[in-house]
Amino acid sequence: MIDFCSIPFTFKHHVEKDSPEMMSKLLDESGSGGDKTIRNVILAAVGVSVAAVTGYGVYKLVRQYLENTPPKQWRRVGELTDLHVYPIKSCGAIRLTQMDCSTIGPKLGLLRDRIFMVIQTDGTFITGRSHPKLVLVQPRFDDQYETMTLSAPGMMDIAVDVKRLFTVEPVKASVWGQTVTAVDCGEELARWLSRFLLSEDFGLRLVFYPLAHPTRPVREKNLIHINLTPRDSGALHDATSFMLVSEASVADVNARVDKPCSAVQYRPNFVVKGPGAFEEDDWKWIKIGETVYRNVKACTRCIFTNVDPETGIPNSDGEPLKTLKSYRKKPGLGDSPGRGHADGRSPRGNRSSGGCRVRRMLTGRER
Repeated sequence: MIDFCSIPFTFKHHVEKDSPEMMSKLLDESGSGGDKTIRNVILAAVGVSVAAVTGYGVYKLVRQYLENTPPKQWRRVGELTDLHVYPIKSCGAIRLTQMDCSTIGPKLGLLRDRIFMVIQTDGTFITGRSHPKLVLVQPRFDDQYETMTLSAPGMMDIAVDVKRLFTVEPVKASVWGQTVTAVDCGEELARWLSRFLLSEDFGLRLVFYPLAHPTRPVREKNLIHINLTPRDSGALHDATSFMLVSEASVADVNARVDKPCSAVQYRPNFVVKGPGAFEEDDWKWIKIGETVYRNVKACTRCIFTNVDPETGIPNSDGEPLKTLKSYRKKPGLGDSPGRGHADGRSPRGNRSSGGCRVRRMLTGRER
């Protein structure tokens, strides 16, 4: 559970260079009160590799293990300042003071991140890229986190019994051409969304992701990110189940544009203060409470970044995306600038089955 109190939020940012000491370092770490089974497996693999393959194969094995092993020591680097969950893809944020962390993203009761999306009648999803008014659909949850209520300008509020949706026979929908299991939320909600977004009685529907684990493979365009796995794909997310941005990075962009924007315009789950602008680019591991996250890719930006979450109107000058493109492009990411980073959840950081209760301190670790 994420709480605004005092549990450390930590990260490792130092990227180690390859060295001859890598093998001894690995064996030292796995043998000093660590996982002796892992040590024995690696020693056996080393023996087999030396006899049957080459030293290079052993080296690759060790390097892969180290790259995917969370660090053991951490140092504080700042604080969490905001926590956000977006239950409906491209719609309004719910700001929280605490939340659980699961494999498919942040959650609190049945409030979960990107667990709903709006689709067309053929099952394909829509987002704020093509329908910027989506950001004006504001969800909120009851105290039990079982019922969601939607509000929008000029519309009567409408309730969604989230608990009931788990009993409905699922159908199929599509996210970026990938098939997902979904539950249709019914005619009343379909009509409500169609009237608000299309000024029609039909054309759009609301669907719900009923599963507790990711089911989609890594999208082809993201295969260049070697640390990104299907386990990181979340519920109905574009790429990963968590996203983090720093206040300093937001401020750096705002200093370059005429109209500043808030962190929410970048749609992060975690907003942090303390580190310098874009320092989060180089963070390799992040620890919040007892849960460890891996920085698996930069969060690339599209025209949705230009949509004001308060008005639902895209910036007429193409900002802040135009400015981001002027100095935040990354090798291999094409024309999309990087802003913040997308995180996957490490299997080593879990606390029982409930995730973590995370709090406000931000710390980091350098090996």
